[in-house]
Amino acid sequence: MQPMLATRAADPADLPTGPEWVYEVKWDGVRLLADTTGARLRLLSRTGRDVTVAYPELANLAGIQGAVLDGEVVAMVEGVPSFAALAERMHVRDAARARVLAERLPVTYIVFDVLRLYGVDLTSRSFDKRRATLERLGLPARALLSPVYDDGDDLWRVTREHGLEGVLAKRRASTYQPGRRSRDWIKAAHRSVRTAVVGGWREESTGTGRLGAVLLGAPDAAGGLRYLGRAGSGLGRVLADGLVAALTSPPLPGSPFTDEVPAVDARGAHWVRPDVLVDVVYLTRTPSGRLRHPVIRAIRDDSAADPWEEP
Repeated sequence: MQPMLATRAADPADLPTGPEWVYEVKWDGVRLLADTTGARLRLLSRTGRDVTVAYPELANLAGIQGAVLDGEVVAMVEGVPSFAALAERMHVRDAARARVLAERLPVTYIVFDVLRLYGVDLTSRSFDKRRATLERLGLPARALLSPVYDDGDDLWRVTREHGLEGVLAKRRASTYQPGRRSRDWIKAAHRSVRTAVVGGWREESTGTGRLGAVLLGAPDAAGGLRYLGRAGSGLGRVLADGLVAALTSPPLPGSPFTDEVPAVDARGAHWVRPDVLVDVVYLTRTPSGRLRHPVIRAIRDDSAADPWEEP
């Protein structure tokens, strides 16, 4: 089962209002489904990949019988979710290494929905009914219930003041729609974040030959790859080396982008198959769709790329 997805608000002022809506904090972490319907606990990423080994401190979730929970794994630093701190955990596949990292900085699973419980499918029930079920459920250590609020404007102000990512509005009557990006859930962020595709890379200008920038894209509805821009900020040595290790497919003879890459960005580019994803934070988008001031945060292999939207 894939998680239900939210539609991005064009502007924070576009968050819906009224008694038919409730509001939650938009947590800055990794979306996971916790599945206990089989013989063991499985923690599944948005793409369905089993990442249970990466988070041993969440093993107590196995005590919830016949359940599928939806939530966000976060790493708290000074009381605020830190994606940078979580990035070290996301790709761990060695159990011993995961245990060491869990002791150093344990994650928390913020639970905000329940899709199945005691073997009963709850997805056709309203959000309010699923929420009431979730509130009666005792969550184990390292799992917390995501609070809900009635005042979206107030939550928007508070999340901005406390450095949180943003706000998610949910229609009270909405069913859970697995794998669908629905307007029953609307998200707005204080800073824009997206998962983008790497279609090429350029070397550092110092002549070292090391990776210094990546060329980013987004898949469109026609199956093409639209160009989002070049990003070099955030590429410290560890992240750059990780990208080099991930970009293992043979180079392409030409650009994988369906639209034209500006000559200033394409000069000296190494074109690659568009199968490596990164998280990028940016200010806004230009009228042509380019990202303003993009900063690379992490390599992502647990989610799909965000689709192209007209700016």
